[in-house]
Amino acid sequence: MQPRNMSMSGVVDLAAVKAAQEAKTKAEQARAEAARQGGAGAVSPADLVIDVDEAGFERDVLQRSAEVPVVIDFWAEWCQPCKQLSPVLERLAVEYNGRFLLAKIDVDANQMLMQQFGVQGIPAVFAVVAGQALPLFQGAAGEAQIRQTLDQLVTVAEQRFGLTGLTVDPDAEPGDRTAAAEAQAGPYDALLEAAVRALDAGDLAGAVRAYQNVLVDDPGNTEAKLGLAQAELLQRVQDMDPQQVRKDAADRPGDARAQIAAADLDLVGGHVEDAFGRLIETVRRTAGDERDAVRLRLLELFEVVGPEDPRVAAARRALARALF
Repeated sequence: MQPRNMSMSGVVDLAAVKAAQEAKTKAEQARAEAARQGGAGAVSPADLVIDVDEAGFERDVLQRSAEVPVVIDFWAEWCQPCKQLSPVLERLAVEYNGRFLLAKIDVDANQMLMQQFGVQGIPAVFAVVAGQALPLFQGAAGEAQIRQTLDQLVTVAEQRFGLTGLTVDPDAEPGDRTAAAEAQAGPYDALLEAAVRALDAGDLAGAVRAYQNVLVDDPGNTEAKLGLAQAELLQRVQDMDPQQVRKDAADRPGDARAQIAAADLDLVGGHVEDAFGRLIETVRRTAGDERDAVRLRLLELFEVVGPEDPRVAAARRALARALF
């Protein structure tokens, strides 16, 4: 089992861009559904600290990280510093009242997860936000340092990913939320999950078909539109020779096809503003059908990044100036 979209380095890549927008969308949908149900989906304080194993990692950590930051405490029964740190994290999870979820992983029973996160010693604390993993600290830490780290985490999760956390109801029974979440599953969840699995397996054609199947019945489905845009982008670049593409773009600055290909590579590499800037400049240099092809590709790349991203808004304004 390989965690999805995990980037320990913190580099902003295409997967992170997609995960951020999907996380925003899912968080908004969850809040809207909770409001419609009059508070459905609330958790009890006891649900803020969970034990996680390899079998449940996908469900309990990766999927949950689309709605709330998940802090992971790697520990073991024989680890004395763990016995000092873990109770502090558990107390803070309750005190932060749903701003993060604490997942406890026993390294003795889950060696694979320990290896996947590159844990060299325990206690070790990581976070997963919208499927993206990042190290927080290793070894014993003072409560003031822990609070500062958690404050930064929840701020980034809210500002960058739109994750405002879980609704906590002191009167809720532990585990109530699981049944409520299953009852509220959307009609296209199975197809969307199949598309994600296809992406993870490198089956780009399968992912494209799955997303298209959703959009046939629900043309406004945000997650499907984002997923389709990403899958089609990855299809376009998978057989490219990056060195040749970049050479062609440098040698032929007015060639629409050369610049479009290079912009695709820019975006896959996480260079969002470079991709946008390249195509906007090409719009200025071209006319007729070539110009229209560049404009349409730029609009497709906007879909990959997501309409709420400020770089998209800035690029739309620059495109309007280039066109008119």
